[in-house]
Amino acid sequence: MLMVAIIFFVLLFLNMPVAFAIGIASLSLFMLEPGLPLSIASQRMVTGTQSFPLLAVPFFILAGNLMNSSGITKRLIRFANALIGHIVGSLAHVSIVLSTIMGGISGSANADAAMQSRVIGHQMIKRGYAGGFSAGVIAVSSLITATIPPSIGLILYGYVGEVSIGDLFLAGIIPGVLMMIFLMVVTYIVAKKRDYDRDILTKKSTFKELIISFKESIWALLFPVILVVGIRFGIFTASEAGAFAVVYAMFIGLFIYKEMNWKTLIESVRQSVVDNATILLIISTSSILGYLITYERLPQNAADFLLGVTSNSTLLLILILIFLLLAGMFIESTVLVLLLTPIFLPIIQQIGVDPVHFGILMMTIVTFGGMTPPVGVTMYTVCYLTDVPIEDYVKESLPFYAGIILLIALLIFVPSISLFLPSLF
Repeated sequence: MLMVAIIFFVLLFLNMPVAFAIGIASLSLFMLEPGLPLSIASQRMVTGTQSFPLLAVPFFILAGNLMNSSGITKRLIRFANALIGHIVGSLAHVSIVLSTIMGGISGSANADAAMQSRVIGHQMIKRGYAGGFSAGVIAVSSLITATIPPSIGLILYGYVGEVSIGDLFLAGIIPGVLMMIFLMVVTYIVAKKRDYDRDILTKKSTFKELIISFKESIWALLFPVILVVGIRFGIFTASEAGAFAVVYAMFIGLFIYKEMNWKTLIESVRQSVVDNATILLIISTSSILGYLITYERLPQNAADFLLGVTSNSTLLLILILIFLLLAGMFIESTVLVLLLTPIFLPIIQQIGVDPVHFGILMMTIVTFGGMTPPVGVTMYTVCYLTDVPIEDYVKESLPFYAGIILLIALLIFVPSISLFLPSLF
């Protein structure tokens, strides 16, 4: 397995696409070990995608793209602006609130960050916000989509680890809202210190204006509520919820807002095909590696090693999360969930950590890696779309990083924050 890891990282640093890097690295072990028939590799690639719960991923990706082209996003921006447009650093706060709302629509941190970079990023810079601060707010706040349902990462974690997706969705709501609050506090402190928006703040919206804006956005705001309630109370499974989400998005775009046409529909489908092809190819090749991980008894060896380091469950959980954070700095979150869930889930269950609680921590940590150097996909996406140098982004993002780490520490030591809603229902 050491040779597989070396080949994987070499290919990754040569900018080979992740799916091919995983596939080639995995196949190298079949070449090196005569006892492993090569036919297993093709079998694992096929069976890796033959899962009913996995259907939720392409459906939710298509639903997110459909909603972005149906006029929902701009209505959500108006609603967020009506809520907090009067606060110092208003555009930055709008970005954070929008990420919280969009978490229930896009399901993807990178998709949310890319959309906001195009819509809000340049507006913030024109209004006088520092470029690094603007990019930092957009990138780090997109982390909220890792926990707010329907997070694609949580669906994959539930699928790989056989953990209830309904429970994961419920468990992510309070941490997602807390993340929004933590980031808004950091934003307010920085914006007030730098006098952002002091001369051009909008007046506080009246109750009537808030109600009007809420009515315009009601169909989007209802979306995550319907999904969570429907899954948790057995109205539909996560996969059926994905199919419902597609029909819901098309209905809103075609008959409620009437902004979707054939051109935008075809573009949404095209983008979804590209996104899904990328994710499913990664899942296929990861299935080969998953088989090899089991074949080499890596989960058992890792468990023995970690349990030999310490018997303290909290300290062991922190060590695992530090490893996930370091891994997330180099590897995309979807890949890490597929590769590392089978390794770490048995360990955390052995030390008495709830798998639902660990799922929220894991998704937050590995997605957070995408906002950090050296290989953060979301970081590069936002910096490219906003024309901000990486060094400016990193320097200005440090306060936001501190806020996220503080929240993660709170979740580690107070697991009831994540588990309150699942236990309530």
